[in-house]
Amino acid sequence: MLSKHNSIQRDQLEMITLDQLVPANHLVRKIEAAIDFSFIYDFVKDMYSEVGRPSIDPVILVKLAFIQYTFGIRSMRKTIEEVETNMAYRWFLGYGFHDKVPHFSTFGKNYERRFKDTDLFEQIFYRILMTAAQRKLISAEHVFVDSTHVKASANKRNFAKKVVRKETRAYQERLQEEINQDREDHGKKPFPPDKFDKEETKEIKESTTAESGYYVKDERTKQFAYSFHTAADRNGFVLGTIVTPGNTHDSHMLEPLVEQVIEKVGKPEAVAADAAYKTPAITSYLFGKEITPALPYTRPRTKEGFFRKHEYVYDEHFDCYLCPSGEVLKYSTTNKEGYREYKSPKHICKTCSFLSQCTESKDHQKVVTRHIWQENMEEADHLRHHQDVKSIYAKRKETIERVFADAKEKHGMRWTTLRGLKKLSMQAMLTFAAMNLKKMANWTWQGPKMA
Repeated sequence: MLSKHNSIQRDQLEMITLDQLVPANHLVRKIEAAIDFSFIYDFVKDMYSEVGRPSIDPVILVKLAFIQYTFGIRSMRKTIEEVETNMAYRWFLGYGFHDKVPHFSTFGKNYERRFKDTDLFEQIFYRILMTAAQRKLISAEHVFVDSTHVKASANKRNFAKKVVRKETRAYQERLQEEINQDREDHGKKPFPPDKFDKEETKEIKESTTAESGYYVKDERTKQFAYSFHTAADRNGFVLGTIVTPGNTHDSHMLEPLVEQVIEKVGKPEAVAADAAYKTPAITSYLFGKEITPALPYTRPRTKEGFFRKHEYVYDEHFDCYLCPSGEVLKYSTTNKEGYREYKSPKHICKTCSFLSQCTESKDHQKVVTRHIWQENMEEADHLRHHQDVKSIYAKRKETIERVFADAKEKHGMRWTTLRGLKKLSMQAMLTFAAMNLKKMANWTWQGPKMA
């Protein structure tokens, strides 16, 4: 039977409280129960003057940002529009039915005038993380590291080509010391300091509007972007993040990111990462910290039809390589990149039947390189076969990859309207703080109390 609702009650008067309009299991109730936001007053007390007009409550400002990033609202303007009509958001902010909501530009003005050059959002992120740790929700014995690209608010056609100095890697000083020690051990003169200090440059495309980096994934994906380098625990809680231009290689950021985790959370037993992080420097760093690397198998990059590197056998006792035909490749030098060079005898190779499968060198000499930290790579490869390390690496897709998927699909991190590394760092901290808080709130929620 077709029914029509003819009784329109738009002008009906009722006595009702705002609390009654918020569902008993709404996420804002869970968040409010999970943490006391009054800690923000201590963080911002030095950012406000003792005289002048009263400010908007800083807790409300931060809560507005949490509404935006928790519920994936695209902008503060849209967030304010939602707050005006959403009773749950008003309840979360402590506003009544008729309280005036701040103008959407208020947060931006406060950011520029008070918060811009502070670590406020980093403090908030780590306060939430500390609260989760106190409740035994953090399980940081295994840390999962990766990065994701966030599309910048920049036209990929508006750029200027620029020659810049190559970034200094975190391990550069340590590598230089060990290179010179290795050369001395082999009877070679150490490199003078200016050999390492020689400025190396590269040409980059620089956006004319944002501090992003030009990122090329394939023929169809070329854009300006930022990289969010992130570490998570086995429960999916984000432990730390660093924002860089999108053309910064992942492997350069693992060491400072793990150091951040060690400082704020504690030293992990193992670190899992994908193939981009499988380098001699990273394995050397992790073993030096007594951290187990959980890294994947990487396929040899050898030209088709040529011997693969593993077919040249390294003799550790005599420090040389043996080629497939049994000839000895003797140590020649250690270059400034940290690779030992082992060279074959030209006069023998010239008449070798395997020459066409060995080298295309004009002087018929095969050169095999071995990094001074290569034994760390080999140990990481050995550990890869251990069942416990296999299980740690398998957790990547359930942890850090899921964090990025949720951040992009549910929290608006697929692209950004903000510009500049400082603002993007703020966005990263707020997004991951909101995700950690949401997880903590859901896990600790006891449900509505029955009268």
